[in-house]
Amino acid sequence: MRFLYLLFAIVLLFFQAAPGSADPLFADTAECRSQGNFCRNGACPFPFAASGSCHGGLMKCCSK
Repeated sequence: MRFLYLLFAIVLLFFQAAPGSADPLFADTAECRSQGNFCRNGACPFPFAASGSCHGGLMKCCSK
């Protein structure tokens, strides 16, 4: 039974995110966020307008 706890701890450590792994995979996402904008699925909220795309064109880049 103790072996299962140890195995669970090792699996959690194995799948833990490494520093820097949260970097965006898509260039358009990185460009959107570097300009202080954010990505959103669907329409942008009222004071914001779509200024481009994110995640390879699947999402919209919302800016003021």
